[in-house]
Amino acid sequence: MRISLMTTCLVDVMAPDVAASTVRLLERLGHEVVYDPRQTCCGQMHTNTGYYREAAPVVRSFVDTFEPQLDRIDAIVMPSGSCAGCVREQHALVARHEDDAELEERAGHVAAKTYELSELLVDVLKVTDVGAYFPHTVTYHPTCHSMRVLKVGPRPLKLLRAVEGIEVVNLPSSDTCCGFGGTFSVKNDATSDAMVTDKAANVVASGADYVVAGDASCLMNIGGKLSRTGARPRPIHLAQILASTKEEPFVPSDVMMGRAS
Repeated sequence: MRISLMTTCLVDVMAPDVAASTVRLLERLGHEVVYDPRQTCCGQMHTNTGYYREAAPVVRSFVDTFEPQLDRIDAIVMPSGSCAGCVREQHALVARHEDDAELEERAGHVAAKTYELSELLVDVLKVTDVGAYFPHTVTYHPTCHSMRVLKVGPRPLKLLRAVEGIEVVNLPSSDTCCGFGGTFSVKNDATSDAMVTDKAANVVASGADYVVAGDASCLMNIGGKLSRTGARPRPIHLAQILASTKEEPFVPSDVMMGRAS
């Protein structure tokens, strides 16, 4: 398949290895990955905060970038449940708010080919064992948008449990929010901190070496709290685990999504 990568702006700036891992994984599985450098933001920050008018030109830019590719690619992949959820559920909402039927139709065409990474692997590529190797104990945090908007369900866990050498342990209260929520963590900082404090404590209680999720934003938030409290678990994106093999194992960087080594 020919797959277009949307890195997401947060991954591009804060966690570029997540994008690189996505490319390595898909190419190892035999697929061609293309990248359009015109891509910018999906507009999630604006839409989540209710700024639909301000989001409209961002959505239009996204559609202008990806719609012309649709007849030359099989899918668009985003290593982010929240950004994929924005494209699939919120772009049309923004277009309707602006009474732009043409943009709504075009956004729908793009959304129909857009997938979060675990969706692409399990539903489109029909694979759960990607040949990964990760000899560590991990616990999985299902991020809010991936769970409640995209409804990815057990797909990430199916992929994780097929990884050679891994041990997946339960995360207490796994379905509770980590408190990030983009601008929520700024506008409601005390509440956000209380939420991530509970989430970090549950990660520690799991006994895992790593906490894994499909959104770098949530991992940055959780990893920051773990680092500030001196806790042992480290954040890692699903793509980084799935890209890890015996021949090319995952090597932690000095700073991982808010977590200092």
